[in-house]
Amino acid sequence: MGEWKAPLSLRVNQGLRAELEEFAAREKRALGNLGVLLVEWGFEQLKAAGSTDRLLQSGIRPAGTTPSPTGGLPGSEKGVRRG
Repeated sequence: MGEWKAPLSLRVNQGLRAELEEFAAREKRALGNLGVLLVEWGFEQLKAAGSTDRLLQSGIRPAGTTPSPTGGLPGSEKGVRRG
């Protein structure tokens, strides 16, 4: 018998969902499987960083972005909420 899994629902913009679906198809994975992989990996990164602020200031950057002068991702400055 396998491990019990709990459902998780996320709301993302349509463009991101389309990109995730394309990436999952290229990887020959289901969208849900790719989502689990990303959530598990991302949460491990968050735990290692200790806070979302530190995580956003880490050296991991989305493709096509350049570092901001503060060292974080654009919009990651204190007081700026995303989502």
